Amino acid sequence: MDGEGRSSRLVKSAAVKLSEISERTKELGTAMKDPHQQRRIILVIVCVALLLDNMLYMVIVPIIPDYLAELESEQSEHVHVVIHPNSSTNSTSQDKINKNNLDVQIGVLFASKAILQLLVSPLSGTFIDRVGYDIPLLIGLSVMFVSTCIFAIGENYVTLFVARSLQGLGSAFADTSGIAMIADKYTEESERSTALGIALAFISFGSLVAPPFGGILYEFAGKKVPFIVLACICLVDGILLLTVIKPFSNRTRENMPVGTPIYKLMVDPYIAVVAGALTVCNIPLAFLEPTIANWMETTMHSTQWEMGLTWLPAFFPHVLGVYITVKLAAKHPNLQWFYGALGMVIIGASSCTVPACKTFGQLIAPLCGICFGIALVDTALLPTLAFLVDVRHVSVYGSIYAIADISYSVAYAMGPIVAGQIVHNHGFVQLNLGMGLVNVLYAPALLLLRNVCQMKPSYSERDNLLEEAPQGLYDTIKMEERRAKKKGYRSAGNRLAVDENGFEQFRAQRSVSEESSGPEYI
Repeated sequence: MDGEGRSSRLVKSAAVKLSEISERTKELGTAMKDPHQQRRIILVIVCVALLLDNMLYMVIVPIIPDYLAELESEQSEHVHVVIHPNSSTNSTSQDKINKNNLDVQIGVLFASKAILQLLVSPLSGTFIDRVGYDIPLLIGLSVMFVSTCIFAIGENYVTLFVARSLQGLGSAFADTSGIAMIADKYTEESERSTALGIALAFISFGSLVAPPFGGILYEFAGKKVPFIVLACICLVDGILLLTVIKPFSNRTRENMPVGTPIYKLMVDPYIAVVAGALTVCNIPLAFLEPTIANWMETTMHSTQWEMGLTWLPAFFPHVLGVYITVKLAAKHPNLQWFYGALGMVIIGASSCTVPACKTFGQLIAPLCGICFGIALVDTALLPTLAFLVDVRHVSVYGSIYAIADISYSVAYAMGPIVAGQIVHNHGFVQLNLGMGLVNVLYAPALLLLRNVCQMKPSYSERDNLLEEAPQGLYDTIKMEERRAKKKGYRSAGNRLAVDENGFEQFRAQRSVSEESSGPEYI
């Protein structure tokens, strides 16, 4: 009897637990259907993807040079034993040649990711505009997962080069579609600035935490462990994306709005100024990352842990810069251009002071200044790109953030290759003075953006608007469907002047358009 009673109690408790799990699953499913909750989950998915990409980009910094040096020494010893088994000749010159070859190999390996990302981004931006944001994000995560696994098992330079290049391919899809998805889901300017600021904080955290993370695990657990950890996180993020967004669910795509071609966006003067600012402001970070360790070792005899933790303190001023810019943009959105220009001046001044530092403690201040300035520029100008597309083009964001991705990739593709040559030919001081001067001189160009906040959508764009504010790409599809029903307002022979934002307008239907589409928005 006692046994039967215990079994019945166990069955009842199991049934209760199963019912509780079922209820929680239903609640979770209901929460995921709520637009606001879904936006938050999407933001988490995108932030994790950006975190992974930047951790994978920087985690190899303490691992690959040491690992390749070991492979090079093993190969050199093997060749020396085979060719000169009894030779005791001084091999200093050969070691120097091997060291130079190793530096070139490391530079090419580091730059290969940004180079491929630079080449693929124009194509990925167009692809994202055509198919939406979710499938390209899944493609990017899948490629990054494969790349990370190859990094873990790779045991020669060619395999590591393939893995690094694959990461660039994945980044071209994941980064662009992720940022574009945030811009699409968060349509209010203040919300958009906050969401993009959070994404930038994750980017910064991944870039600055990855070197000590990789160095510690490499030292105590071996080369494979850091990449296995990142691959597992990537897999979980991909599963969460499939669960929440369901990229392959049935939905009509034939009526998707056609985004402005990327080459037209590139020649837009406002977008060109923003893209140039994003490139210039990231040059100091991209050029210092491969060169500052050798300079610290030569000038201030820094230890390995100091060189490994060089950029970690800069994470906090970067997050502070993001927070300050988001708050200021909410109160004074018309001064976004000023925040960006101020950030470039801070970057320039900080870059010029780096060579004057004599100790590790002194070096932290200008590096923090560089990251603080980059936070100001990125947080102010990334939402500006989406706003420019909203008011001057079509509200589809794949190509515009592909341009932003290209801007970053230009800086980081040149960094590992060009920076070393500049230091070798002209010196570390000249490198920093040049980068600082370029940032200060470029800052006044952002004055061109001072009237951007006063722009309004063209009348042709307003014909697409819904009565309520659009909530993302699929509401934009509804706008297109609504426009198709208004063929009576269109006439090929009535094209007249160009409005203030560069769009053709139909003056004959101006009053009708204003009545049908409601008040303008800024």
